[in-house]
Amino acid sequence: MIFSLIVPVYRNEDSIPELLETLEQFDREMAGEFEAVLVVDGSPDRSLEVLAGALPRAGFHSQLLALSRNFGSFAAITAGLAHAPGELFGVMAADLQEPPELILQFRERLLTGKYDVVVGTRTGRGDALGQRLASAIFWSLYRSLVQREIPRGGVDMFACNREFRDHLLALREHNTTLVGLLFWMGFRRGEVQYDRRPRKHGRSAWSFSRRLRYLLDSAFAFSDLPVRLLSGLGIAGITLSVVLASVVLFAKLTGGIPVPGYAATVVTVMFFGGLNSLGLGILGEYLWRTFENTKGRPSYIVARCEQFQPQVREP
Repeated sequence: MIFSLIVPVYRNEDSIPELLETLEQFDREMAGEFEAVLVVDGSPDRSLEVLAGALPRAGFHSQLLALSRNFGSFAAITAGLAHAPGELFGVMAADLQEPPELILQFRERLLTGKYDVVVGTRTGRGDALGQRLASAIFWSLYRSLVQREIPRGGVDMFACNREFRDHLLALREHNTTLVGLLFWMGFRRGEVQYDRRPRKHGRSAWSFSRRLRYLLDSAFAFSDLPVRLLSGLGIAGITLSVVLASVVLFAKLTGGIPVPGYAATVVTVMFFGGLNSLGLGILGEYLWRTFENTKGRPSYIVARCEQFQPQVREP
């Protein structure tokens, strides 16, 4: 049963030699029932050039996909899944921060037939203190605002069978998140815990702006929180306006202020002006996402696709 491993590549030039050694080990462990699908997601470094030179000499089946530009990791993973011919599928980051042996554990779980998808759940991280704190805050907000069933440490790696892969590829949503879809789909899900290793090469592309975008995409795609928040603020605003009106009326009757209602009017106008701006922003986010999903544009464009057969090693 062929296991296809999808590896999105972006700014990973320095980690490619170790990555290829890991893939060779996977092929030996799986007795040749293995294929690697490496997807270069518009990487600005020499990742594509290095892989194009190394894969023809590798001892395992492989595919090399080059996207026409940077579409994001979700699009790169989707492209890899669509081109992979296996019966079982896994996803692994090219920076090797997640222990590679997780892939073998994923495969073992899937081969039992008890699971349709297996995810890796982080119990610890070898990152710097600032990165650990930022990640903890992000996943805490994600669990609170979007999907409570997400593990506390988040999810970066997963593996699945063909049925799950086919249903995942059938979801043609734009501006959504892969982790959110994995848990939204349901199916029989298993988990494998692990400690994330320190990063050896380069810097993570998981910046604050990317985290914020990911959180917003998840909130709008999998939660009605923005709409409920706007409704709650509207109710609070109406309540406040009634209170302020009562204060102004009382002041007018008692002669407590020379210009009745001036302060209350200013506060009310500012509050509802901000509330209207917030409401337009939230509605605009939904309208924009709806418009994006009606365009019919593909989530990615494959500019180059090559397949490589394993080379026989001389004794």
